[in-house]
Amino acid sequence: MSASKGEKERIAKLRMAIDKYRHMYHVEDREEISIEALDALKHELVLLEEKYPELITPDSPTQRVAGEPLPHFEKVEHSVPQWSFNDVFTEEEVRAFDARIKKNLKEFLGKDIQPSYSGELKIDGLKIVLTYKKGVLEIASTRGDGKVGENVTANVRTIDSVPLRLSKEIDVVVEGEVWMGKKALAELNAKRKNAGESLFANPRNAAAGSIRQLDPKVPASRKLDTFIYDLAFSNSETPKTQIEELSLLKELGFKTNPTMIAVDSIEGIIEFWKEWHTKKDRQDFLIDGIVVKVNEIEYQEALGYTGKAPRFAVAIKFPAEQATTILEDISLQIGRTGILTPVAHLKPVSVGGVVVSRATLHNEDQIKRLDVRVGDTVIIQRAGDVIPEIVGVVPELRPQDAKPYRFPKKVPECGGDGTIERVPGMSAWRCVSKNSNAQQRRRFHHFVGKHAFDIEGCGPRTVDLLLDEGLVSSYADLFSLTQGDVEGLPGFGERAAQNLIQGINAKRNVGLDRLLIGLSIDQVGTETARDIAEHFGTLENIQSASVDDLENVDGVGRVVAESIYRWFRDPEQKRALNELLSYVTVKKLPKNKKSTLDNAVFVITGTLPTLSREGAGALIRKHRGRVSSAVSAKTSYVLAGENAGSKLEKARALGVPIISEEDLERLITRGS
Repeated sequence: MSASKGEKERIAKLRMAIDKYRHMYHVEDREEISIEALDALKHELVLLEEKYPELITPDSPTQRVAGEPLPHFEKVEHSVPQWSFNDVFTEEEVRAFDARIKKNLKEFLGKDIQPSYSGELKIDGLKIVLTYKKGVLEIASTRGDGKVGENVTANVRTIDSVPLRLSKEIDVVVEGEVWMGKKALAELNAKRKNAGESLFANPRNAAAGSIRQLDPKVPASRKLDTFIYDLAFSNSETPKTQIEELSLLKELGFKTNPTMIAVDSIEGIIEFWKEWHTKKDRQDFLIDGIVVKVNEIEYQEALGYTGKAPRFAVAIKFPAEQATTILEDISLQIGRTGILTPVAHLKPVSVGGVVVSRATLHNEDQIKRLDVRVGDTVIIQRAGDVIPEIVGVVPELRPQDAKPYRFPKKVPECGGDGTIERVPGMSAWRCVSKNSNAQQRRRFHHFVGKHAFDIEGCGPRTVDLLLDEGLVSSYADLFSLTQGDVEGLPGFGERAAQNLIQGINAKRNVGLDRLLIGLSIDQVGTETARDIAEHFGTLENIQSASVDDLENVDGVGRVVAESIYRWFRDPEQKRALNELLSYVTVKKLPKNKKSTLDNAVFVITGTLPTLSREGAGALIRKHRGRVSSAVSAKTSYVLAGENAGSKLEKARALGVPIISEEDLERLITRGS
């Protein structure tokens, strides 16, 4: 089957975009899109070329090694060709690699072979090639284009972990990675910020930028480090396995990464990969995957190389927090306050190990800032359990007929005549009508949800059923329900009906902050509700507060204060609230004793050992701390768990203290 015209055009555009961004990343040390997004584009091209091999050209980005020598460094011709690894991303691709190895070994050696495998961490740094003559460092060079690199000997000699003389007087060529630790990057960026200089985006760029300096004093001052992982040539002994090779490198005086395994089955490598996906962020160096190699050197030699990569090894990339896919449509989702959120409908793509088909575009200003259009190839980001979002566009892959997105004048789901309006002073659009069916459902879902009344057994499906059956039309109606009202409804037998009514009755006493959250007051979220409840103490005090009184609450601005003031003076809202108060009792917030968390601002990221994010937030608020969604100079601590995303890197760059769940418990204990 031959490629369609659209597929051929896609291949051409992918090659052009990949070449552009690879040149920026590997030659200019600039990062316009993330390396994960670049990997996603490259992987798409690989799959297309595998499907249509007749379209592979010698100058395709899949057929070369990244990087070209910079003109101001002496060029060095490599005595040993420098290869790059092919990448795989899924368990299925890893098992296919294993099957391919066994098939090739049988073909090359004429018998069935069961190889063992070694697994090593793939360090995200700058590849370096070191040549020693009679045990003395002669040349250090970058990989360059695989045949010719750059002579950076003077700079590499300043790195303490690089031996200038080996323990044996032998000739060797070794390969490894120069890297900068996350802590060292934070220190370097802090100095550059104070000096008014641009900041490095990540440790890899910092390491590459440091090695590519003409003045060796620069890298000498930047706390660079190395891990050596390959003996490319030796005029002496040759180890029999990859693991023995790593031991020899260490014996010669090189720094090697201590994390490695040897296994008899590819399943052991897959488990190793999964284990380090959850542990990678705990290290001071960046890890972007696992390198798996056939452990036996004789089998490596039998398998050999393709035009650009070894057959005996692949790099297994971790599930990316960023990926690229195609934006197929944009729809508008109506929130509980009538705000319209643009939602991107995507060609399904795996991001962070989860298949994503929708992502938020936030608001009109974000769409304009990104200039995102239906048909675009977009960059999707998903960190931890955060809702996926579009963070960039690959303009080189844009269809010719793609048009800028415009908000419609009317949205039928808004109710009334469907008219929408831009909210004054904000980036958002909202429904003019405040009582559409969609808004009512959203408000009810929010009211019974975990941040508000948290009614067990009363989720969105149950709320929709009660609304559709006409059993509820106000919050108060929920508390007037009896078992007989719901028994017999679809999915509600005697036991289910009894459980629902018990769950509702259990919430007849509610905290003031949870009541405020549940009322769906514009601009009032979890933190604001808590602050207002703590400040005023009672609902009556809030109801009688002036705009100025409300604005005096820490964290409440004029817009929020005016929104709260208007809500409590709206006749319809007052009627609904009074009706609700005839069924529920509002509890005062408990007075907390002095805590070291007072006024401290926390940002939570990643998966914590025992606490959910909501649980950690509740614990912080209980001890009078505050929780924010974004890292800034005002952040006191970042509470980080496994698989923490970009917030962790930003915290390091800003010098914000990073703490664990255990550290949080110690802070609370110390202040109690």
